[in-house]
Amino acid sequence: MSETGIGARVKRVEDQRFLTGKGNYTDDINRPNQTYAFILRSPHAHARITSLDASAAQASEGVVAVFTGKDIAAAEVGGLPCGWQIHNKDGSPMAEPPHPMLVADKVRHVGDQVAMVIAETRDQARDAAEKIVVEYETLAAVTATDAAIKDGAPQVHDEAALNTCYDWELGDKAATEEGFAKAAHVVKIDVVNNRIIPNAMEPRVALGDYDRSTGDYTLFTTSQNPHVIRLLMGAFVLQLPEHKLRVVAPDVGGGFGSKIFHYAEEALVTWAAGKLGRPIKWVSDRSEAFVTDAHGRDHRTHAELAIDGDGKFLALRVSTLANMGAYLSTFAPAIPTYLSATLLAGVYTTPAIYSEVRAVFTNTVPVDAVRGAGRPETSYLLERLVDRAAKQTGIDKTELRKRNFIQPEQMPYQTPVALQYDVGDYPAVFEAGLAAADYSGFEGRKAETESRGKLRGVGISTYIEACGIAPSAVAGALGARAGLYESAQVRVHPTGSVTLFTGSHSHGQGHETTFAQVVSDLLGVPFEAVVVSHGDTAKVQFGMGTYGSRSLAVGGAAIYKACEKIIDKATKIAAHILEAAEADIEFKDGNFTVAGTDKSMAFGEVALAAYVPHNFPHETLEPGLDENAFYDPLNFSYPSGCHICEVEVDPDTGVVEVAKFTAVDDIGRVVNPMIVEGQVHGGVVQGIGQALLEGCVYDDEGQLLTGSFMDYAMPRADNVPFFTVAQKSVMGASNPLEVKGVGEVGAIGSPPAIINAVVNALEPLGVEDVTMPATPMTVWQAIQDAQAR
Repeated sequence: MSETGIGARVKRVEDQRFLTGKGNYTDDINRPNQTYAFILRSPHAHARITSLDASAAQASEGVVAVFTGKDIAAAEVGGLPCGWQIHNKDGSPMAEPPHPMLVADKVRHVGDQVAMVIAETRDQARDAAEKIVVEYETLAAVTATDAAIKDGAPQVHDEAALNTCYDWELGDKAATEEGFAKAAHVVKIDVVNNRIIPNAMEPRVALGDYDRSTGDYTLFTTSQNPHVIRLLMGAFVLQLPEHKLRVVAPDVGGGFGSKIFHYAEEALVTWAAGKLGRPIKWVSDRSEAFVTDAHGRDHRTHAELAIDGDGKFLALRVSTLANMGAYLSTFAPAIPTYLSATLLAGVYTTPAIYSEVRAVFTNTVPVDAVRGAGRPETSYLLERLVDRAAKQTGIDKTELRKRNFIQPEQMPYQTPVALQYDVGDYPAVFEAGLAAADYSGFEGRKAETESRGKLRGVGISTYIEACGIAPSAVAGALGARAGLYESAQVRVHPTGSVTLFTGSHSHGQGHETTFAQVVSDLLGVPFEAVVVSHGDTAKVQFGMGTYGSRSLAVGGAAIYKACEKIIDKATKIAAHILEAAEADIEFKDGNFTVAGTDKSMAFGEVALAAYVPHNFPHETLEPGLDENAFYDPLNFSYPSGCHICEVEVDPDTGVVEVAKFTAVDDIGRVVNPMIVEGQVHGGVVQGIGQALLEGCVYDDEGQLLTGSFMDYAMPRADNVPFFTVAQKSVMGASNPLEVKGVGEVGAIGSPPAIINAVVNALEPLGVEDVTMPATPMTVWQAIQDAQAR
């Protein structure tokens, strides 16, 4: 291993500009003659717009234009599209109501877009928007999934009876019922996966521009996947040919899934720029982000597990109510279905599984992917259920898991819920987790905690994740409306330096470092000689962006294939110059050598020969050294792991402290250990946030009660312990780099481990369950309720 190649702890090159204030974020970009947009939003969760008077706003100082829903309805533009279609149990398609850029008739959640004011300054646009007079006929609202499907519930969309988007199923229902008929134990659980708000450090920004001389549009935006935005906005919303629309996502300050989706503001500023012939910038503030950025999770699930007399799992049946919010966001229908239910086997040999999901519309902000996207919901359900099964059957929770693990010799393993795991050793990872956590020493730590008047609990979570959604043909058959491959272009310059153009997008992952490490390692060029370019549809041929821990598993594999093509062509050039057979050329550490001789050429010499082709195989090759590749995986990649948490609980106040956290993960090949550790740390912190702190709350009228950091609690330094992080990687993942993905594992494995630990600590007091977030009030109330029984 080189000091900068695959496996090396290379410091992130992008941090130099971030730490010195040289980052180039969307709000740092300004265009000549630029104007500013402000969006007037609905204060009501559900209401008809009976009248709208924008005349005073239009006459205000500095105002350039005011657009309303009627203007959009009259224009030849479409609504925001959904990128994934789900079919009901009877084969009919899901309900897919329109999602307008600006609402003309009825608002459906607090924050819905009603009008856009464009002015010379942001303050002028905001002041003018306050002069728009909107008359509303308020309607009853519904925010909870269980209330939304009741007879007589307020209807969010006329097209969706009983507010149902779809009623979907997966698995063999008959085989599952047979498993339950044989059960010695049936364990039941009801869980709520609480709604969370992603809150990336950088709020969303969109800057639209139009060039009258060419008819070209440009959108600068805070996006995780600029090519997908170009595809959706160009083809479905603005109905522009793609070559007339450029989308640029420069430095992006975090996303966590919330910046995958196509938002109304992106289309609005681009469309309006064409109308006015001037650039238009819209910048969200934090309060606006709370009611416009897609939220995550919000599942209510009932599950039952059938177990035989020996503690073996026989069958699992699961029923979920999933909140879609007021409209379908880009990938929302896939989250509780193909990204969640397909992983209900977990790391266990449960032979029969049946899942049904009913997705419902409510008068809330749309719900879509947040870090983990369906996988955290499934892992939380399974691991809470397994812990409850251990208690009900009297089998130790570690032993029960061991009895039901899929064994490495069973790989590849076909689950009863569609997926086939390619490789893994779950027992070995589990044992490594127990050892790293010093699980056997827990009782001693528990006694010490109790001597201080507190309670101590330990929680275990095992998980598996599916990353790099693929292949495109299968994803398409399951409802995806786009391909799910990735592309890379490797351009070798005459002096041997390299520019990599990747369709993946970096918004905190460290791609400019890890991707350069891959190229450096494969081509044998200095790490410093590799530059990574991403985020601009005018530079990168095409790409599907970054989400679902796909960057290395899919994007890295495309890089690998492009580098292979470079090496293949360079080998031919070297063979010609060295007057040797191509088969005799060996490539290692950046040198092409004739086998068994000292005749060789450095990679840079071959690159120069490719661009100065005086001695060149013109008959068979073209000059230059520039190759591209698309990679469409044959299967998902499957990271897995064991997370173990210890908490201390103050029974008098309900305060929970995470005292110790251990994460041992199988993520396949590790390209940069330091970045991997950082990804796990960040994911675990988000998991701590969801488990203990973060709870998005609406009242019955659809008002967001947790609409600022005064009410929505985010994890801080004093909520986080020191972590023990390790890898127990099993090679053999079905991609050329044998990587599996790491960006989401911390957020998947940590919430069930934390809540299992809290419940374990409170069991002596008679507490059987605690819901997320386990705030001091929630925990204290659970103790009071248990003691009152």
